[in-house]
Amino acid sequence: MTTTLQLSDKTLADIARNVAKYPPEQKQSAVMASLIAAQTEVGWVSPEVIETVAQILEMPTIAVDEVATFYNMYDTKKIGKYKLVICTNLPCQLMHGETAASYLKETLGIGYNETTPCGNFTLKEGECMGACGDSPVLLVNNKRMCSFMSKEKIDALLSELRAEGKSA
Repeated sequence: MTTTLQLSDKTLADIARNVAKYPPEQKQSAVMASLIAAQTEVGWVSPEVIETVAQILEMPTIAVDEVATFYNMYDTKKIGKYKLVICTNLPCQLMHGETAASYLKETLGIGYNETTPCGNFTLKEGECMGACGDSPVLLVNNKRMCSFMSKEKIDALLSELRAEGKSA
């Protein structure tokens, strides 16, 4: 059994708010939202996060682990401060998605599922993000969608994130 961790009051309130959306006997329905809340605070879904969410939702740890490892929005390994997910499905590929992906790899000096030595960026391949008309599409930290990612837009995004990282 892993050790549970203490989540912040803000994260616990977020989890409680999501649990309240369901009947008490179905509180496990809030597992996805609870994992997102905990991942937002901790930075990834560690074994301790899984154990803590399982305890809060009164679920078997393995059931929470199954959710965390099934969906690609959960990071079960440490990642950089900024997770960049580029769509590699056909519509994005037809609109220069591979060019954008290659440029990101070259600029960051990493491949897919790797993190820059400075720890700022992790690069991942993504499935369709539902914005085919805006391709190529890139998602930052599962929350910010960036469209029409040309080399110039990639450079601007990386500069912005680097500056944001220094001020945080």
